[in-house]
Amino acid sequence: MWAILLILAVNLVSAWATDYYLLVDDPDVYSPCTDGPPGSITVNEAFNMDNMVFDQDEDGIHISGNATVKWSLPRTDRISARFSVMHHTRGTWEPTVISQVTRDFCAVFYHQDQYWYKYWFQNAANLEEIKKNCLATKDSVMIFNPFIMHLRLNNINGASFRGRYKAVFHIEAFDEHNKRRPTSLCFEFRGEVERVKD
Repeated sequence: MWAILLILAVNLVSAWATDYYLLVDDPDVYSPCTDGPPGSITVNEAFNMDNMVFDQDEDGIHISGNATVKWSLPRTDRISARFSVMHHTRGTWEPTVISQVTRDFCAVFYHQDQYWYKYWFQNAANLEEIKKNCLATKDSVMIFNPFIMHLRLNNINGASFRGRYKAVFHIEAFDEHNKRRPTSLCFEFRGEVERVKD
């Protein structure tokens, strides 16, 4: 999902093209939210990730395996998903202009023009089953063909990226009366962005 951050950044304007790469802090990629909303759970509380493999090298993060859904929500719930990118400046995390909100995630995540699909779900081996069950049907299994999450982008025209960044993901559910469920999923990934030296 780092690719989402960098692809969105292409829309920023600058005179010089630059190459960047990300060094992810956590070998498991996903970290608990540092300032998650009350009632939020982590990726490992929402999904059994024991059969997911994340191996990082200079090419990116090699991902394969499957995850089993642990949390349970009525399939009639509307699931909202959002992410925002933060930059660590002077000891605090400050928001950037990069963010996205998907009000009805289950209705669109499998559309080919969605970032969720391009950088994650296009690699699902059982996409039809995931479409049917979405992310919160207990004991559903999401199976992923091996793929590489690339951590480098070349010739980026945009504001300079330097230092520490994190992408914060928040997934919450709303019942048929549009009332927010008390439990939501919050996770983030953090890393150091570096300019590739010529």
